[in-house]
Amino acid sequence: MSGRAAEQHQGTMRAISQNELGGPGVLRLVEVPRPVAGPGDVLVRVHASGLNPVDYKTRAFGGLLADKPPFVLGFDVSGVVEAVGWGVTLFEPGDEVYGMAGFPRLLGGYAEYIAAPARHFVRKPAGTGHVAAAALPLAALTAWQAFTDRAQARPGQRVLIHAAAGGVGHLAVQIAKSLGLYVIGTASAAKHDFVRELGADEVVDYTAGDFAQAVRESAGQVDIVLDGVGGDYSARSLPLIRSGGTLVSLTGPQDDALRPQAAALGVRAGFLLVEPDTAALRAVAELVADGRLRPHVAAVLPLEDAAGAHELGETGRVQGKLVLRVAE
Repeated sequence: MSGRAAEQHQGTMRAISQNELGGPGVLRLVEVPRPVAGPGDVLVRVHASGLNPVDYKTRAFGGLLADKPPFVLGFDVSGVVEAVGWGVTLFEPGDEVYGMAGFPRLLGGYAEYIAAPARHFVRKPAGTGHVAAAALPLAALTAWQAFTDRAQARPGQRVLIHAAAGGVGHLAVQIAKSLGLYVIGTASAAKHDFVRELGADEVVDYTAGDFAQAVRESAGQVDIVLDGVGGDYSARSLPLIRSGGTLVSLTGPQDDALRPQAAALGVRAGFLLVEPDTAALRAVAELVADGRLRPHVAAVLPLEDAAGAHELGETGRVQGKLVLRVAE
């Protein structure tokens, strides 16, 4: 397909759209024009689309790039290449792929088709279904980039992962172990067995008292903190990090304000916004194929019940990930 676009037909498709910002009830199943793969793009027939907290925030407050409705949510998809645009050599129609399409641009993963840059996708992990693959990209890339790029983690270092049973957290535990790290996770007591099964060396019940004191008493100082909770968690975690260590916040750029305080302790700190990353996606796929990384899918809902999926996700009680099934 080098230098030549596959024949494409416009047609229509089902998608979840919204005409206003607000609660889950603003999400509607609609019929919209099917996208076309432009130069450097692939058109993917979506089989499954993963949900992330950024979806809920975008639905309620607008996109990171100030997107205003109407728009179609969704970044994480797994599916089959339907067509390729001019210049695409990585894929051909029929290839099974997964990826984080467009982030932070809204290209619309809650739909039957999505057109996005070819290098936002890689081949789906061997032996993994579309539902499991769709649960991976944004969360797994976030953890991978936090540990390898931002923290430059080395085997034997200690990492504290907040919300270790959540969407990013449960993948971060496994990725950290694959990198040879000693993992301490925070989770409610009911989720401790789950977090230990993922490979965590220690689990702290954040509901039973001061997590910082518990970590200090059991593990001492750590080299890396991954904070997906927000609020005062990053500030309370800073004293736990030894000089030369790293705090990575996932909840918003407001935590960049901690940099002077962190620097006084000899610690690097700041917000991480995940980026499309072909090499990291391939590394994640290898971990999955090798059995070292397994996404936990808490529930699979049909595309038309995207509103119900958002309601469930916003309870904050989901263990692992939620996925929309778009096609069999």
